[in-house]
Amino acid sequence: MRKLFSLISAIAFTFFSIFNLNAAEKWDMPMAYAASNFHSEMGVKFAEAVKVATGGEIDITVHPGGSLFKGDEIKKAVQTGQAPIGERLLSAHENESLLFGGDSIPFLATSYADSDLLWKYLRPAMEKKLDEQGLVLLYGIPWPAQGLYFKKEVNSIADTKGVKFRSYSGATARIAELMGMLPVQVEAAELSQALATGVAESFVSSGATGYDRKVWEHLTHFYEVNAWLPRNYVFINKKVWNGISKQNQNIIRGIAAMTEAAGTAKSEALSGWYLTQLAANGMKVQVAKGQLRTDLEKIGKTMSDEWVAKAGPEGKKVVDGFRSEKK
Repeated sequence: MRKLFSLISAIAFTFFSIFNLNAAEKWDMPMAYAASNFHSEMGVKFAEAVKVATGGEIDITVHPGGSLFKGDEIKKAVQTGQAPIGERLLSAHENESLLFGGDSIPFLATSYADSDLLWKYLRPAMEKKLDEQGLVLLYGIPWPAQGLYFKKEVNSIADTKGVKFRSYSGATARIAELMGMLPVQVEAAELSQALATGVAESFVSSGATGYDRKVWEHLTHFYEVNAWLPRNYVFINKKVWNGISKQNQNIIRGIAAMTEAAGTAKSEALSGWYLTQLAANGMKVQVAKGQLRTDLEKIGKTMSDEWVAKAGPEGKKVVDGFRSEKK
């Protein structure tokens, strides 16, 4: 991946350095996750490649960890022009439209291959929706498959009643409801504090989040569920986008496609490593099975049916297209 970025950057730099360039546009790019998280690392790679490939005309500074805007503020900040470009978890905006939660339907797309296939059908719908909101979609990278974190052994949803569950979207709040848990809205940057203070006792996420936040300091069990592979997506203010040259638009789209492919590969490569690290730090990592698995699959079927019913023709088109091609 590093060699690919370096090759593209070197070729672009050689080509564009022969031109008399305009003054650089400096863009701030807020991101919600820690600088060490692979999404943030891919954001930095993207920014570096854009700077070189545009001959310095566009200079992007990445601000990870919610340091410029908190996670739940990023999309609005880009829409209103406070920041030209940003990244956010797609399903965090499901309250605006169910389409934003199309990648997080439990047990619909449970592998990287399935995730890519679902994105093939979801992306055009998201591009249309974001265009209506004054935004342009650049790329989306999936997290590793989602599992459940607890501070005790859980064998069925009978063991989850009353547990305080960190939610970050409509889908995760619904999971809490169906499992008899108490949903608590907590951003990723605030997760460690929420666990330390008892505000949250459980959550659903990938091994990446558990590793980044050292959740073994507060929790004891991780259950592999492979419920879904949610995506973070990078988007740009449409006015800003329309204000740059077609040449630079094409360059950025090309780099965005490369970043999406490289980031997806990195996510998949890291998925098993994260779980190994959780276990190495004392957590009991195991596959959800028996009654717990049965209970979760029933919940997944309920939520899938609910999503399709509420998402309307656009949502049905996405799911039908995915299911028909998967066959």
